[in-house]
Amino acid sequence: MAKASASASPAATPLLKDELDIVIPTIRNLDFLEMWRPFFQPYHLIIVQDGDPSKVIKVPEGFDYELYNRNDINKILGPKASCISFKDSACRCFGYMVSKKKYIYTIDDDCFVAKDPTGKEINALEQHIKNLLSPSTPFFFNTLYDPYREGADFVRGYPFSLREGVPTAVSHGLWLNIPDYDAPTQLVKPLERNTRYVDTVMTIPKGTLFPMCGMNLAFDRELIGPAMYFGLMGDGQPIGRYDDMWAGWCTKVICDHLGLGVKTGLPYIWHSKASNPFVNLKKEYKGIYWQEELIPFFQSVALPKDCTSVQKCYLELSKQVKAKLGKVDDYFNKLADAMITWIEAWDELNPSAAAKLPNGSSK
Repeated sequence: MAKASASASPAATPLLKDELDIVIPTIRNLDFLEMWRPFFQPYHLIIVQDGDPSKVIKVPEGFDYELYNRNDINKILGPKASCISFKDSACRCFGYMVSKKKYIYTIDDDCFVAKDPTGKEINALEQHIKNLLSPSTPFFFNTLYDPYREGADFVRGYPFSLREGVPTAVSHGLWLNIPDYDAPTQLVKPLERNTRYVDTVMTIPKGTLFPMCGMNLAFDRELIGPAMYFGLMGDGQPIGRYDDMWAGWCTKVICDHLGLGVKTGLPYIWHSKASNPFVNLKKEYKGIYWQEELIPFFQSVALPKDCTSVQKCYLELSKQVKAKLGKVDDYFNKLADAMITWIEAWDELNPSAAAKLPNGSSK
């Protein structure tokens, strides 16, 4: 595992400087960090190198980082390393597991700094932190979207008993330029670009699923970390490009059960390049069929009242995946086993967290 230290950070202490890790999966040199330097340099980076572990990944000078390759993952997790995907960006979730911080921000290495309509560069990390530090309102929709933003409030008719909100577990950011489309949509709209900057953050209502994208995502690791498993994808698996969506569906069901919130909207990043739609189609085609069974499954999942921690919820979910989705394809039996392995590995690396409930009290 490679490590490097940072130079002195700016005088003004950035938000959550010592409480947040930035997780980046990559197969290439991280030149893109130069653009993010004003925003990322004060923070600790966890870089998860995918693919050939003998390849040297270069990180620009001045960043404080740890770099893990496949050899490190195998050494740290032993046989349990089987739950971490290989040759797929799903390997990023290893970074969530080894982090010791309360918050995580994860970004892809083809994502650059976007500009708002006035031309000002967007500090995506700062906006994610604001989202995570303000409550969510999953039980009643506010038509002015996020009532906790400056210049907004709860509208007439909003129940006062619900205005305190609930803790925000996930902040899901968006992207300008290349949209996050599946391969069939890419093929029929090859030139489409997202140019709409919508100045909005909203809470996704309870009982509503969403397609989570992992390229610009932040979450409270203490509240929801063990559910942020990006599944078995890539090398040796029949599916790819569903890693973040799988994590999103599992996470949303568990957040709904535990009374936690998920926000989506700001901040935007600039997604610089489209991946090959033909390569994507090969990775996605089974998922495109399977998702028609997966969505009804997640819509109907019921977690028992005694599932009072994220780990308990996730293990119960793995049982239901095996019982109901195992009939769809044997892959889901493997995935259900990997979900259990993931929780076991998480608890081994995070023993103190394993003994706590979401409210911080002991079991």
